[in-house]
Amino acid sequence: MSHAAVLLNGKKNNIPSARVKPNDTISLVEKAKAQLRVKSSLELAEQIGIPDWVSVDAKKMEGVYKRVPDRGDLPPDINESLIVELYSR
Repeated sequence: MSHAAVLLNGKKNNIPSARVKPNDTISLVEKAKAQLRVKSSLELAEQIGIPDWVSVDAKKMEGVYKRVPDRGDLPPDINESLIVELYSR
């Protein structure tokens, strides 16, 4: 996000740690939409599957963060205690 290629609710955002809230729209500037790596990433995401808590419009190359994911929405192999340990330092 530090390349000013990502738009958050239509405004340039270059803060990698920016927090999104439910119903925020994430999109790309036109120059970024033309990049092969962006197109490849979008194709891969569609093959793997888009989570229910995000909606994606592939034609517009934008997405909406619909809601905070519940624990049941996440893969079962996540070890939460390791995450807590990392961020408690």
